[in-house]
Amino acid sequence: MDFSLPAHLQSLRSRVRDFMEQRIIPLETTIIEEDKTQTYDTLRNLQAAAKGAGLWTPHLPEEFGGLGLGIMGMCVLFREMGRSPVGARVFNCDAPDQGNMDLLLKTASPAIKERWLAPLCAGDITSGFCMTEPAPGAGADPSNLSTTATRDGDGWVLNGHKWYTTGGNAASFLIVMARTGEDPRSGASMFVIDRHAPGVEHMREIPVMAPPLLVHREAEFRFTDVRVGPDQILGQEGEGFMLAQKRLVPARLTHCMRWLGQADRALQMCREYVIERRSFGRRLAEHQLIQKMIADNAVAIHMGNLMTFHCAWMLEQGAGREARPYSSMAKNHVARLLCQVLDDAIQMHGGLGYSDDLPFATWYRGARAARIADGPDEVHTMVVARDFLKNRLNLLV
Repeated sequence: MDFSLPAHLQSLRSRVRDFMEQRIIPLETTIIEEDKTQTYDTLRNLQAAAKGAGLWTPHLPEEFGGLGLGIMGMCVLFREMGRSPVGARVFNCDAPDQGNMDLLLKTASPAIKERWLAPLCAGDITSGFCMTEPAPGAGADPSNLSTTATRDGDGWVLNGHKWYTTGGNAASFLIVMARTGEDPRSGASMFVIDRHAPGVEHMREIPVMAPPLLVHREAEFRFTDVRVGPDQILGQEGEGFMLAQKRLVPARLTHCMRWLGQADRALQMCREYVIERRSFGRRLAEHQLIQKMIADNAVAIHMGNLMTFHCAWMLEQGAGREARPYSSMAKNHVARLLCQVLDDAIQMHGGLGYSDDLPFATWYRGARAARIADGPDEVHTMVVARDFLKNRLNLLV
């Protein structure tokens, strides 16, 4: 068992950390303000700098402009990028594009790769992933999938209603999950749809708890008699649920990586504050209740880090099925710890923490979605319990 990083990953981590600290974090407020007016000069300049530094899309194979890192390498770098809410976008590693790139790489036809994947990897376009539906459609239970794709000649006709498609309105294409059969395991397929194809209606941006930022705007769509050609399917007909699992397990981990970076930065900001701030005759850092918050959060971040690395290691060993409950453990734990770290950060900073003079309140509004996105806490708890009760979960690895 070796917890040390290979030399090339240590070097990459240092380069990404330096880029974050020196280039991105000093300008994150500027990027957020420019986003409100839909101007992206600062973001584009930083993206060009990231490309020039050889740090662009490190998760991709070299032939697509990346560094060919496996998921362990992604763990190392994505934690650094997650230290800023705009960090992943600068390196073209943000959700949902990063997960969509991986899915298209593995399953798309040559035509789809040429038309959509290449410009997505280059950062020229963005994408969306249409899975969730308003009730009574698919949510935590994907078997409620109600969007349909009906055979018509050598293609399909797609009809349905989707929402919470992150970045959907600005996307150039959408990956849409639709029902193509009645079998609960093989009755769904994934299709790549031009965002502006006839019959694709953007209904609204859903107002949510978190302020909109870059592509993180939640779109609602209606699909009415959308024509889908035979080269627009991902994989084979009926493989939708299987492909969703292949996408979601590593996607949960990439979320965890970014959340860990944000939690670590928040706790470091707390350390700087409580060491200097005095209250009741002593520094806050000398009060035991503050020390308990610091210690509890430090332990939680370390636990999440180890859980994420362990699950990533399993994926790199080809144990995708076995890794599922561990990914559920990691996702639940890291989502909760992020909310707790930010809640405690607000508490430790008092009125200053509650204000928008610091980012904790804004970060918390975004972090609360972590306990719902990519499966709510309750579903991941059920997965862990199910596998343990069936004696498929080894706790003492």
